[in-house]
Amino acid sequence: MHIGILTMTFALSGCDSLKQKRQRMGGLHQRYGRHPAVAVCESGARDSLTTSEWTFVVTGHSVPEVESLCSEIEDRLQRGVDGRVTEAQREML
Repeated sequence: MHIGILTMTFALSGCDSLKQKRQRMGGLHQRYGRHPAVAVCESGARDSLTTSEWTFVVTGHSVPEVESLCSEIEDRLQRGVDGRVTEAQREML
């Protein structure tokens, strides 16, 4: 079993409240947490209105499988989130 950790930080310009932040980032947990090989959580900047950090823990039988799923998640987030990706970190365990 191989494990990859993908942490992404987003800049959310124009957010005036935590409610608005949740609306812009909403659905990440539901979209990616349903996948049996992915666990997801908001891991940082919870009280910040203009920043959001999310961590995805991805498991698989091989490193290429984990890398592929991490790349897919990262690509979808860059296109689908109403914010700008400011940092993306990957770690393989």
